[in-house]
Amino acid sequence: MRVIPLTVTALAAALLLTACDDGGSGNKGKSSSACQIGTVSVQIGTASVAPAAGDTGEVPVSITNQSAPCTLDGFAGVELNAASTSAKVPALQGAKAQKLKLAKGDSASFTISYVRGKAGDATSLEAKNVKITLPGSGTSQNFPWSYGPVAGKGGAGNPNASVSAFQQAGD
Repeated sequence: MRVIPLTVTALAAALLLTACDDGGSGNKGKSSSACQIGTVSVQIGTASVAPAAGDTGEVPVSITNQSAPCTLDGFAGVELNAASTSAKVPALQGAKAQKLKLAKGDSASFTISYVRGKAGDATSLEAKNVKITLPGSGTSQNFPWSYGPVAGKGGAGNPNASVSAFQQAGD
């Protein structure tokens, strides 16, 4: 029985797989294997809009890799922007980020949940757009925010909103 060729093949395969990860080391805290806006497409899907002040809405965001394999490691950066104010949206309390590797054509998604605020209320953020940044990437993409004002927790600069962890989409 010849075991050596199988052992050598298995060892070679393991080395190839571990060589794919650069360990997250990149320039200025950015990973060279991180998914980058421009090599992945980012789209906001059909939202479950909060119809009235105090209601909760959800905005799904999908990412599809268009290029070489890349990694999502952490939470998406989400910032809501109004005319003169911007506010970062925190990760959902208790959510755990998972490291996802996306091959060309693979997709992942996350959700922005928010509580609708009262129009004209000083504690609400009258958001006009949302800026999305992927973890480990320095690039961002802006999208219009057409879901109404976002309630604040003690002020417009602290939105009553959260970002879920990435989930693998498809098979």
